[in-house]
Amino acid sequence: MKDDSAKLLAKAERAIRAARTLLDADDVEFAAGRIYYAMFYVAEALLYERDLQFRKHSAVHAAYGKEFAKTGVLEPRFHRWLLGAFNLRLQMDYSFDAATSHEEVEEVLEQARTFLAAARSYLSTSEASGASSSPPVAGADTGDEAPPEEAPADDTDSASTDA
Repeated sequence: MKDDSAKLLAKAERAIRAARTLLDADDVEFAAGRIYYAMFYVAEALLYERDLQFRKHSAVHAAYGKEFAKTGVLEPRFHRWLLGAFNLRLQMDYSFDAATSHEEVEEVLEQARTFLAAARSYLSTSEASGASSSPPVAGADTGDEAPPEEAPADDTDSASTDA
């Protein structure tokens, strides 16, 4: 596993711990944000192993779907969970009267834990088989290939490591 991928997975684990602390304090709104970022860091780590890096959240979502969900490399449910956590974070961050239950956020937290465990398992297996050295694909930010399609301006995307 590449050093930066390992750092992203460690950051995902810290985000999960922070979400747990926030949930224990009954702060579901901010916990939802940490949970999304945990999943986002996991997706980034997996993509980084394939030399794919992106500046926008929407590009990470799309590339993860293309590289891991549609190909069946990892279960498609992880992609759905990533997108669901993103939508929940947006709802919690930008709506004044958004409501979600403690139980719903607990469920999404468990999804993040499961996604992280699956990524760790995949990376330890693919590292041994050499699969982590896959070449970049079209749409990666490599400079000589077509960039991914841009998302609408209100996508709230920023640098991929924003917290």
